[in-house]
Formats: sequence, C-alpha cells, structure tokens
Amino acid sequence: MAGKRLRAWLADHRAQFRLALRVTVSAVATLVVAHLLQLQIPLWAVLTAVVLTHLSVGRSLRATADYFIATIGAAAYAGAVGAVISDAEGAALYAGLAIAVAPATLLAALNPRFSAAPFTAVLVFLAPTITHASAIASALERLWEVAVGGGIGLIVSLLVLPARAHDLAIEAAADMLELMARLQPGLFKKLTRHPRLDEVALLKQLDDIGQALIKLETTAGEARHERTARLTADLDQGPLVRTMLRLRHDLVMIWRAALEPLPAPFEARLGPWLTSIGRLTGYYLKASARALRARRGPPPMDAVISALDAFAAEIAALRQEGLTRGLSAHDAEHVFALAFALDQLRQHFTDLARILTESSASGRPELVA
Repeated sequence: MAGKRLRAWLADHRAQFRLALRVTVSAVATLVVAHLLQLQIPLWAVLTAVVLTHLSVGRSLRATADYFIATIGAAAYAGAVGAVISDAEGAALYAGLAIAVAPATLLAALNPRFSAAPFTAVLVFLAPTITHASAIASALERLWEVAVGGGIGLIVSLLVLPARAHDLAIEAAADMLELMARLQPGLFKKLTRHPRLDEVALLKQLDDIGQALIKLETTAGEARHERTARLTADLDQGPLVRTMLRLRHDLVMIWRAALEPLPAPFEARLGPWLTSIGRLTGYYLKASARALRARRGPPPMDAVISALDAFAAEIAALRQEGLTRGLSAHDAEHVFALAFALDQLRQHFTDLARILTESSASGRPELVA
C-alpha cells in the first residue's frame, strides 16, 4: 500500500522532478563553462542559470528575454554612474549607490519584467570595490555572466526533458474540467434546497475553479511565447482558454441563481430535471477532461443535451400555463436568469466539444529542434 501511494505521488509530481533535474544540470553546466571562461565570479552566472530555468520552455524563454533586457539596461546605467564616480569613498560612494539603484528600482516597480534591474545595478556599481576592476569592466563582466548563465539555462530547458507549455496548459485545462465536474451535483442540488448540502465546501470548489483558470491563463501565455519563437507548432490555445472562462462564468451564474430557492411550484416541476442535469454535466465534464488529456474527440453529449432540452421545455410549459405571470419581478428574474445560464452552458459545452475535436486532430507536436 505504501509503495503504491509512493508511485502515485511520484507520478503526480513528475513535472517537478523534471524541473529539479533541469535546474541541477543548468547549475553544474554553467559552473563548468564559467571556469573554462575564467569568469571572475562564477557564482553570478550559476545563479542566473538557476533563476532562468523554469517549469516550461515558454516560461524559461520569457524569463530569459526579460532578464537580458533588464540586465543590459541596468548594467549600462550603473556602469556609467560608476565611471563618473570612480574611486568614490564615504559619502560619495553612498550617493553613487543611491543614484545607481533608485531609477532601476523604480523601473522594476513600474514593470515587474525588469525585476532584475536593481540587483544588477548593485552588482555592477559595488563589484569594483571587491574585484578592483573598472566600472565599465564590471558592467561587461555582468553581461557576460548573464549571457553564460541565461544561455545555458535556456539550452538545458530545450534539451533536458523539455516541458512544453502547451502540454502543461492542456493539463491545467483538464484539471479545471475535473474541478467543474466535482462541483456539478452539489451545485444543482443547491437549486432544489437539498437538506444535506455543504455550502462552504461548494464555495471552496468554486474558488478552486477560479484559481485553476488563473493557472491556465498563465500557462497558455507561456505557450504563446513558444509559438512566437517557433519552438512548437501547436494550435492557438486562445479558444480553449476563452471557453473555460465562459464555462466558469456559467457556473457562477448558476451559483448566484441558487442563492435563493426557486418559487415552490417551479422547484417541484424543475427539481428533477435540475438534479439530472447536475449528474449528467458532471459525467460529461469528467469524460471531457480524460479526452483532452488523451487528445481524443469529445465524449457523447446526447444525454446532457436531452436533459437541458427537457428543462427548457418545462420552462416553456410553465410559461404557457401562465404560472410565470403570477411571479414577482424578483422571482421572475430569478427563474429566467437560471434558464439563461443553462442555455449558455449548453452553448459552451458545444464549443468545448469542437475544441476537443480540433485538439484530437492536431495530435502532440514536438519541440522544434
């Protein structure tokens, strides 16, 4: 039993183990190259390689580009400040450091992409006090360290068990579908005033779906960097991200509709269909998650569509019988908001099925060597 749990844990954390291996290879390879090139302080090159080796190739690519831009600008500026205030001591040294660091810090605060700028400014300005080199030589040394560390980190990310952001985004979307699937039964039971319902747990599940969406959007952005750099030949994941966002909006609308009970006659007539919809949509979303991971086409949606059609038909029957005319404006808005949310859910399930079909046709493109 313990061995089985260990194997399952290792399988669930495969991406993290691969990252650990890539970071280790980056660190060791950078140290070797730094010694061969006789860099004065190999530490900075090794740290750069470690910082820029990320979970996916797309994230490593973006981090490396941002780090290079921030380093070049900060090194040039701090080197110029150091050249003007050369051999400074005491108050002049403190003032020079402030002049070098303040603009770099302001830039990093205004744009997080330049977060490496203050660190570089400090290194370039103060390194001459340790190495006794000129400020310009210190700036060039820093650029060389970043080139070595960043270059090796990116090469390792591409060659050593590379993790494609596209695949990680697919996994994030599948995880989100599974979270949605677990929410469905309880969410629709809430509409029928089920007596044994843990509303706190349901709200926590809805929050988890929101966090999963943030993760998906971030990873899909990293996948765009891979496509822009022509490292992969993947389908654009924009439609997938937008569909997942819309599905979450549907669930939020249904949650809001469930904050108050349906009027009694409507609950009695609609309750059985709502329970059926909750069960069937849960099955469908879970099956869709499996299909997305396996790059298969969408699962059958006939049962879900039939249940949603039956709900819509029951709403139409209630209107035809005149029961909606006796509702207050608030109750009428409540009922029709729920009907609109389920209509949107149906449409977005159709969008999801189309995306699964396209994903199965595209297969699993490899990283471009």
